[in-house]
Amino acid sequence: MLQEFHIKSYCHIKSQTVSVNGQTIFNDDSEDFSAFIKNAYKFLKTDYPKFFKMDNLSKLAFLAADVLLKNENLNEEENNIALIFSNKASSLDTDRKHQAAIENDAEYFPSPALFVYTLPNICLGEISIKHRLHSENSFFIFDRFNAEHLQLYANSLLRSGKAEKVLCGWVDLDENSYDAFLYLVENEGEIEHNTEEINRLYNIL
Repeated sequence: MLQEFHIKSYCHIKSQTVSVNGQTIFNDDSEDFSAFIKNAYKFLKTDYPKFFKMDNLSKLAFLAADVLLKNENLNEEENNIALIFSNKASSLDTDRKHQAAIENDAEYFPSPALFVYTLPNICLGEISIKHRLHSENSFFIFDRFNAEHLQLYANSLLRSGKAEKVLCGWVDLDENSYDAFLYLVENEGEIEHNTEEINRLYNIL
């Protein structure tokens, strides 16, 4: 019989709201994403100066992950937690800004930092650095939220011993439209890690 795994905790960032396990922990009136995520960062006392150098997709992913991981009493040296993220547009929001800079003949000087953040896996790197994660990480592109893929991949990593825990989810952003749903999987928890429960949690908000 295959070993079963469970969802320990989950986070949503959507519609000017940050919630953990279905409970709102921060809400803001700002419809501008940059203002909203900055206010959330301050309220949640995230304390990571590099946050302000990130593009918006990385800020969204980083904050959602930080809300869950900072309550895990992680080791100060190394933590065997894998990351499996996904969205439908890769880093398109930042790609557009980089392309606009390239096409501006009058002020052609694209920022190296902007170019770097056109890579969607940069947000995985920032999360790994902050929380000292030393395990597999992947960023997948799907047409829509794919609970089955997250469930199968996470369970495979846990069963093989490649990770002790897996942080999974969906982090999508396009200008002021954003949707983050991350959840932490491990051996113990109250919610069974199956596609029905993953989809139910994703659609709570």
